Amino acid sequence: MTRIDADYLVVGAGAAGMAFTDALVDHSDARVVLVDRRSGPGGHWQEAYPFVRLHQSSAFYGVASTLLGGGRLQEHGPEAGLQERASQSEIVGYFDRVLARMLQTGRVDFHPNSEYDGDRTVVSRISGARFEVPASCRIVDARYLAPSIPAETPPPFDVGARASVLPVNDLPRLEEAPSQYVVVGSGKTATDACVWLLGRGVDPDAICWVRPRDPWMYNRALIQPDPAIFLGMAADLMQSAAGSASLEELFLRLEEQEIMLRIDRDVTPTMAKTPTLATWELEHLRTIEDVVRRGHLRSVERGRLTFADGSVEVADDAVVVHCAADGLKYPPLVPVWRPEAITVQPIRSGFPCFGAALTGYVEATRTDDDEKNRTCSPSPYGDSLAGWARMNVLGTRSSMAFSAEADIREWGNGVALNPVRVPDGYPASPVLDDARERLAAYTGPALERLAHLM
Repeated sequence: MTRIDADYLVVGAGAAGMAFTDALVDHSDARVVLVDRRSGPGGHWQEAYPFVRLHQSSAFYGVASTLLGGGRLQEHGPEAGLQERASQSEIVGYFDRVLARMLQTGRVDFHPNSEYDGDRTVVSRISGARFEVPASCRIVDARYLAPSIPAETPPPFDVGARASVLPVNDLPRLEEAPSQYVVVGSGKTATDACVWLLGRGVDPDAICWVRPRDPWMYNRALIQPDPAIFLGMAADLMQSAAGSASLEELFLRLEEQEIMLRIDRDVTPTMAKTPTLATWELEHLRTIEDVVRRGHLRSVERGRLTFADGSVEVADDAVVVHCAADGLKYPPLVPVWRPEAITVQPIRSGFPCFGAALTGYVEATRTDDDEKNRTCSPSPYGDSLAGWARMNVLGTRSSMAFSAEADIREWGNGVALNPVRVPDGYPASPVLDDARERLAAYTGPALERLAHLM
């Protein structure tokens, strides 16, 4: 057993662990040991499917010190004018560069292929070597909300011996086209798989989409790092929330304002994880008419899908594409700062990288854990409509609390991860003034209404 002298042991070098460590090291002289079970930083991006891209603007992802993608706008294609969205390889390379910068400080050590055993001890999965950190070292749990992805999660349904089932990662490796694809899942991974297949010339009629729940999704054109656009969207949302009699009515109002999108206009979605989606993707998805809404898939046999209420026949050579991992996690909210660990969680509504960076900054600049918890309360991810409302209520209240701190407000205004920042030099405009005025007028009533409806 080797003793390593460190102030912090950060467990998990995914986006949350990297964003926390980056902000902590930049605003303190702390010594950090960063541990991950994978061979490099970046978390699940190391294993993501090759055609994945961020569903949001690159500027909203990564660490506070280093802008992902350089803030460039797309010049060509169906999303011209929107900020670029990094690919899987770009994200992995970005985190490699961020880690190299951290290591150059001389205050960060990285231990890949290693597991934390829960007793201040870390063990290498390669050599078996073990080390421990002192009792004074704070443990940082950056894995609390680590997502599940198809590449690392078995299908949540039984697979018969003659059935052809593959994770979405293996889709580009197919060597022979089947007569039918069956895409299983309701979230972003499933929509990505469908859009990718259609973009490769697959006939929409050759795709069967098993969609247990229909999702609401944000219009990507409005989730942009342009203050007039983002704050205008937020003002519309709060104004609509303040005057809605139900969550269903609110989402329909947001659809009328083109803030929320749904794939099928005849089906009212019940899922509200609300990733972003572009309107061109929506148009492609609407060409798929063979949609199976019979709840979760129980089993797959060659030529047959079985559900709780019966079965559906598919082509004998159908390839079933597994996109049904849990994705986002929904464990109970816990205080970020506790004696046993700092548990990294989102702080505002969505944008978890900003929450992790904010947690690192607050840890670096304050000493009292009670004060830190008063300043930064955790917020959950959304899943159902009620969960989405809860996320917005708790996240907005937390945003109001940390924004009341002058130094945090100044720091946040200089961080591209912060979706509501107004950068220095950003031109004043009637549109921006109107958004700010409506946010001031409607946020209070909207939170009161959402708290009642959720």
